[in-house]
Amino acid sequence: MEVRRATRKDIPRILELLVQVDLVHHRGRPDLFKGPATKYNAHELESILGNEETPVFVCTDENGTVLGHAFCIHEQIKGDSVRTDVRTLYIDDICVDEAFRGQGAGTALYRHVLAYAQACGCYNVTLNVWCCNPQAMKFYEAMGLRPQKIGMEKIISSPSV
Repeated sequence: MEVRRATRKDIPRILELLVQVDLVHHRGRPDLFKGPATKYNAHELESILGNEETPVFVCTDENGTVLGHAFCIHEQIKGDSVRTDVRTLYIDDICVDEAFRGQGAGTALYRHVLAYAQACGCYNVTLNVWCCNPQAMKFYEAMGLRPQKIGMEKIISSPSV
């Protein structure tokens, strides 16, 4: 397996993976996620791939097939009255194709992202995970991530569809 920066030629495969991500969330929270959908279109992905502040990495097999991706965003709050000026690499999305899970692609992606963040001088790596995705939560915990903050909700009405 190889982890590298994503290129324009990876866009069709990334779009397929983004549908898988959406469907995991849709199955867990159909009240919030439409499914099947992607959060970016091909044009938006081109822009993301061309931006140094939003690196995207892909894990490929020996044939060059994209097994998974990791979308990242550089973040830094400066001059806040309460928060320190640490540089963070936020993992906006990480996905391994359902057919290839459990074969090390997710671990390879995460370790690559971690090494990239360290090389960039980041203080930490953060991400959000939905409680309706226990497999992802278990994976992140196995990678050494710990809860930083917890979002909570109380549903007060039926969704209008």
